[in-house]
Amino acid sequence: MKEAVAAPPVGSRAGVAMSRRGCLIGSGLALMACAVPVSAAAATPDLRDSPQLQAALSRFAGGAAVREGRVEFDLPELVENGNAVPVTVSVASPMSEGDHVAAIALFTGRNPLPEVAEFTLGPRAGRARVATRIRLATSQRVIAAAKLSDGTVWTRTVDVLVTLAACIEE
Repeated sequence: MKEAVAAPPVGSRAGVAMSRRGCLIGSGLALMACAVPVSAAAATPDLRDSPQLQAALSRFAGGAAVREGRVEFDLPELVENGNAVPVTVSVASPMSEGDHVAAIALFTGRNPLPEVAEFTLGPRAGRARVATRIRLATSQRVIAAAKLSDGTVWTRTVDVLVTLAACIEE
């Protein structure tokens, strides 16, 4: 016949495998491990060296030199979910017949395809601004490029940290 074992009284430490001090030390060590900063270069490699991204940007530029600047890029740097990331790109331009933005494009280096979106504009657009949502496979740099009517191409780059990835091919 088995003997009945009494449960420890409420509020007592009997039967607890870990002391309060051990729990606090373990929690502190876990928090320290999470707080160790990862270098930005290790988290997001320089995508300008990606051959697919370079080829896509070259096709968009059509042989013109690509310069940094003139493009305003509104994209969150920390994204909880990569399935629908809001993006707004605008370029300061009078949008006249002789001086306007002809196209705006978005590129990524770590998505399955580097060309994410391309918008064709003209002087009747009123202003050079586009807004959309894109999918990001993982943390990466996103490049917005604008081709002006004079043939120049301007870009802006934003590093985005994605905590839940989207569109990964396996």
